[in-house]
Amino acid sequence: MIRCNNNNVGVIIPAFNEERRIESTICALKNVPEIKDILVIDDGSTDQTSKIAELAGARVYRLDKNYGKGYALETGIQLQDNPIIIFLDGDLGESAQEVTKLLNPILKDEADVTVAKIPFVKNKGGFGFVKRLSISGIRKITGKHFSSVLSGQRAFKKDVMKIEYLQYPRFGIEFGMTIDLLCSGVRIQEVDVNMKHRITGKNFAGFIHRAKQFKDISHVFIKKMLMEGR
Repeated sequence: MIRCNNNNVGVIIPAFNEERRIESTICALKNVPEIKDILVIDDGSTDQTSKIAELAGARVYRLDKNYGKGYALETGIQLQDNPIIIFLDGDLGESAQEVTKLLNPILKDEADVTVAKIPFVKNKGGFGFVKRLSISGIRKITGKHFSSVLSGQRAFKKDVMKIEYLQYPRFGIEFGMTIDLLCSGVRIQEVDVNMKHRITGKNFAGFIHRAKQFKDISHVFIKKMLMEGR
């Protein structure tokens, strides 16, 4: 693992009701020497997310209500002054240590942005409709193939991330952000990691979750197409 002379990496974790796994996620990150600051943006949680995160050693900024992931990330960016930033979900647990794989290409100046490519879990999750929409949408708009569109685990040089890349509705944030980054010409790498997080199952709650994802991504896709006059 590449080690910096100075800790210069900041982590932003947008969290909503993550009291069960936020502590183990933070503890795992505290074992990564390059990480200087762990900032949890509590997106209006109704549980003990903020309290547990603070006790685990993170800096916490609490929003007064649930605004959505994009707004939480935008808030976090404005509160972080580190030259390298990592976006991570709060439910990664011990597997958050895999973040070193995202950091290495950036520390070596081989990439400006890295996106985690998480292993496919057979017989779990949905039916792939949302993922296919996101991949085909990226290809249609940018002409490029990108398989990890929905991944929220990303590292980047702060100066390549513009605030407008984060101003997308809820589940459309990763899709919109990826399009903007690809169109900006920065160097992006997908990186294989062994991160594990909560998987939305094939039940009613999972169906509702994926329906919301589909709606938000479709909204961003249509908006982008109209902007390009297609």
